[in-house]
Amino acid sequence: MFWNRAKERIKGADWPDAEWPGYIPKYHLHDFVAIDFEGANGEVTSACSMGIVIVRDDEIVDRFYSLIKPVPNRYDFWTTKVHGITYKDTNHAPLFPEVWDQVKDKVKGLPMVAHGISFDERVLKALHELYHIRYPNIKFYCTHLGSEKLLPELENHKLQTVAKHFGYDLAKNHHNAAADAEACAVIAMNIF
Repeated sequence: MFWNRAKERIKGADWPDAEWPGYIPKYHLHDFVAIDFEGANGEVTSACSMGIVIVRDDEIVDRFYSLIKPVPNRYDFWTTKVHGITYKDTNHAPLFPEVWDQVKDKVKGLPMVAHGISFDERVLKALHELYHIRYPNIKFYCTHLGSEKLLPELENHKLQTVAKHFGYDLAKNHHNAAADAEACAVIAMNIF
């Protein structure tokens, strides 16, 4: 099992003070949520879509996707070029509080994984703050940083590369938040 090999790599790793990196769980995750946001522009509150995949007992049991009306509701050329979402797509989309209400009970108490927590965790916290929603105490783990430590032999650690290593092909759906969240879940099921 990969997790056992990963634990051996971690124990033998040369990290300062032999500290366990906070972005890698200390024990195998059987239950977790993979999350991904796409942004409309450079503002951290400009999430225009969210994908969530729920894993229980090492199996994907639920998927969720929604467009979100971003704040501010404007799109940069480059972000639209990346994910294809435009102002017309989200002008009448629900605001984040409506979207979060649909998933908050499903994800309650579960750790979250993202392929780049510096983005997804920051967006989730910023949206909670923007709408004055009490932020739940969520532990985040990072499949990007985790894969860098646990799979150093890969040519790179981009989401599509690591996902493909575990048999999940993102070629047609990359930058769709639901597909990216599912790819992240597949990676996490294999390395965490």
